[in-house]
Amino acid sequence: MSYAIFQLARAHRAYAAALLRGMDLHPGQEVLLMHLLDRDGQSQSELLECLGVDHSTLSKALRRMQDAGLVVREPAAHDRRVMVVHLTARGRAMREPIAALWQALEETSARNLSERQAQSLVETAYAITEAINSRALPGEESA
Repeated sequence: MSYAIFQLARAHRAYAAALLRGMDLHPGQEVLLMHLLDRDGQSQSELLECLGVDHSTLSKALRRMQDAGLVVREPAAHDRRVMVVHLTARGRAMREPIAALWQALEETSARNLSERQAQSLVETAYAITEAINSRALPGEESA
């Protein structure tokens, strides 16, 4: 089962990366854009918390996105040490292309599945994710 999950994740990521390259985005940047499209003007700390990535990964992504004209980072008015991320007009214009990308990715991924199989896959994926995320770490097992 683990190898099948690995293969699935690898194939999905590779196809998503190919689609993203056509939009001049790197994997993960579309998720960051989606979070900002839902609520613009988040601090880097807020983005770190909701994305679950490390600081260097987020900083690198934001730097690339700023260089591409998708976002700007500015010190917060209440605390100049806090950096707030805002979408540019170009970043806001990515809403529809990202939605279309995810739709194409989903259609391709589910092409050989019935509606019932697709729903079962989603439920199973969430169950596996929950099992992994709620696992006891070594040395934390209860007696």
